[in-house]
Amino acid sequence: MVSAYVLIQTDMDKAQEVAANISAMEGVITADVVTGPYDIIAKAEAVTMDELGKLVISRMQMVAGITRTLTSPVVNL
Repeated sequence: MVSAYVLIQTDMDKAQEVAANISAMEGVITADVVTGPYDIIAKAEAVTMDELGKLVISRMQMVAGITRTLTSPVVNL
């Protein structure tokens, strides 16, 4: 299992709506609205890195209101 934190920027006043939509997706563990340069930090997991990529690119980035994402995979040292 691989996991990542996905930092998400949204259009103005869309963070709560986007977080609710992202939270409902299979593979998304949490989606929290935060302050700072990003509006939402989501934690996601999938069986493979390719599946995680599909979740972010094919599903998360298609949510209306998202302007930018930054995916940070978790490494186990």
